[in-house]
Amino acid sequence: MTPRILIAEDDRHTRSALQELLESEGYQVAAFGDGLSAADAIKQQAFDLLCLDVMMPIKSGFDLCRQVRQHDQRTPVIFITAKGEQIDKVIGFEIGADDYIAKPFGSHEVIARVKAVLRRCYPESLGTSHDECDVTQHPPFEMSDLRVIPSQMKAVRGERTYDLTRREILILTMLYDANGDVVSRKDLYHRCWGTDKTPNSRSVDQTVSQLRKAIECDPKQPVIIQTVYGVGYRYPVASA
Repeated sequence: MTPRILIAEDDRHTRSALQELLESEGYQVAAFGDGLSAADAIKQQAFDLLCLDVMMPIKSGFDLCRQVRQHDQRTPVIFITAKGEQIDKVIGFEIGADDYIAKPFGSHEVIARVKAVLRRCYPESLGTSHDECDVTQHPPFEMSDLRVIPSQMKAVRGERTYDLTRREILILTMLYDANGDVVSRKDLYHRCWGTDKTPNSRSVDQTVSQLRKAIECDPKQPVIIQTVYGVGYRYPVASA
């Protein structure tokens, strides 16, 4: 089951960035610029998670959450707040919030919080895929000057540590195990997203782009994840 996530955020840049980030992780996302439109959407279809900006005009995130909780006590809610905003988080939790995300947000923190909330609220139906669970059993390995440690969900370069998502670890593992061969976008999508649906190359490319920003010394001149245009990606073993 692919989780459906609703975003209600009046700042267009933040809304777009959050939507692209969640879609790159394989989630189905519906994004709205105001609380009224989001409320209408919630009446018409079911969502597995609501991400609501607290300070929206007309209908705030708090107001929207109160409205939802009148008839739905289960669907989790993550509030989005601007750093420095004077809000009472106690009120947010009392009316039904499950977590908070502060702007500006880091991509890895957002994904980690979203996954944690989904796991907590849907422990059976929204669990991780078999491949994602198995990847943590993979032995540590080296990619250029980067040491990847799947069991700890991290990579290390010198004294710097990079916390990675399961999907990012799985991508690195697939590239490493390919021993220099190209891994197609199709194969990456089918295994890392756990679906046999038509491959979404945009999701793959966005996730790889985020991963490069995290682990490459120069994301524009990648050493670890190299693009093979029209096909997929590879890790050039000879450069290790």
